[in-house]
Amino acid sequence: MKVILLKELPGKGGEGDVIEVARGFANNFLLRQGYAVLATKGNLKQLEDRRKNIAKREEVRVATAEDTKSKLEAAPITIAAKVGDEGQLFGSVTSQMVADAIAGQLEVEVDRRRIEVSKAIKQVGEHEVSVSLYREIRATVKLSVVDAEAPAPAAEEPAEAEAPEAVEAAEEAPEAPAAE
Repeated sequence: MKVILLKELPGKGGEGDVIEVARGFANNFLLRQGYAVLATKGNLKQLEDRRKNIAKREEVRVATAEDTKSKLEAAPITIAAKVGDEGQLFGSVTSQMVADAIAGQLEVEVDRRRIEVSKAIKQVGEHEVSVSLYREIRATVKLSVVDAEAPAPAAEEPAEAEAPEAVEAAEEAPEAPAAE
C-alpha cells in the first residue's frame, strides 16, 4: 500500500516521501497516528503543491541539527556519579543522565531516546556517546564521568583565600572594643 508521510518516520522516510508499506502497518499505525495519508491522485497533487514548503522546513531542520551538532561536539560534558572502590560506579550512566547533563551544561534539549550509549558506562573517566539529531546527522559527545563525593578543586581555592581574611577580621574585632 502506498502512503505519503506527513512526519519523519525513522527508518522509513521523511515528510513528503511516498513509500510502500504493508496494509496492516498503514491502517493500524501510520494512518491512525497521523503519520501518513493514502497516496491517492488528489493527495499526490496536493503533495506537489506543498513540495516548496516541505523543502524550506527541511532546510531549517538540517541547519538546526548542524548547529546543535557543533554545540554538542565543542565542549565535553561532565557527569558526577556515586563511585565505589577502584573507580567503579554504583549502577551506570544512563541516557537520561546524559540528556539532563547536556541540558544543564550546554542548554541544548536532546531527547534521551536519541542518545546511543554503545556499552554501559560503569567506570570513572572519559567516554563517548552518539546522539542522533536528524536523519543522518549524528554528533559524538565526549563525557567525563567524575566522582560526586570527591571535592572539587575549584571549591577548595576560594576557601583557602577566605581564611586569611577571616583571621584579619578576627584580629581587628577585639581591638575595636578595647579602644572605646
